[in-house]
Amino acid sequence: MLSAGLSLIFGLMDVLNFAHGSLFMLGGYCAWTCNQWLDPAYPGHWPLTIASGNLRFIIGLIVGALVGAAVGSLIEISLIRPLYKRPIYQVLLTLGLVFVFDALVRTIPAWGSLSRAPIKPPMLTESLSLLGRRFPSYSLFLICLSVSLAVIIALVLRRSRIGLTIRAGVQDSAMVEAMGINVRRVFTGVFGFGSGLAALGGAVAASFIGVYPEMGLEYQLFAFIVVVIGGLGSYSGAAAGALLIGLARTFSDHLVLETGLPTAIASASTVLVMAVVLLLKPGGIFNKQ
Repeated sequence: MLSAGLSLIFGLMDVLNFAHGSLFMLGGYCAWTCNQWLDPAYPGHWPLTIASGNLRFIIGLIVGALVGAAVGSLIEISLIRPLYKRPIYQVLLTLGLVFVFDALVRTIPAWGSLSRAPIKPPMLTESLSLLGRRFPSYSLFLICLSVSLAVIIALVLRRSRIGLTIRAGVQDSAMVEAMGINVRRVFTGVFGFGSGLAALGGAVAASFIGVYPEMGLEYQLFAFIVVVIGGLGSYSGAAAGALLIGLARTFSDHLVLETGLPTAIASASTVLVMAVVLLLKPGGIFNKQ
């Protein structure tokens, strides 16, 4: 989800948003806060509480995604829009936003610098038997959600009027504006939607790995590797690259666990995969050029 949002924003708008991981982190913290503070058993809960952990989980996902989309739209309108013809300034600006979001998270008393444990919904805490093996139900939920979003977004971009308008606005914005369509509003929607995807990824991750201030930078690195492997600006490439990097990291983690090799090998596996792919296909797997 993080890589898909990054790929959409860059592929359709040519904006390389280095603060994309910060929106991922923001979505995670918002989802965690809703889940925690809506719990009637939490000492500092809000006046309005919800007893169902499953409902709190769903509300957290929605709130996290909406906050990420709103903040992303605000960033595009106020900061990115004046710099569309200045890509270097865009990079410097979004890099600066990384430090702003990091300081903001550490300053808010309810969040702070400490990591927060994941809060899984009751309906996704058990393991399920599949093909003779046991799999965590939350992992299966992540797979189903990711595949569903990938299919829906691909259909919207390629088959819907909205997708046609977005692609036309990228190719010839003057022509689209002459037809009475506000291209600036369309671009804001794309940026907000990509940011919302990143925040939704963080909201889902909050119930899987917890939340901590460094999660934005950590997963931002993975997202950039995925986008580079798949091909800059290619949505299909982002999906393929995410799957490839996920498999590589899983196998390397298993290898380290079984053989006792240094854990740094697992971390380096993603960079190694990127190097091999770029040696064979310098433009990425689904290069648009």
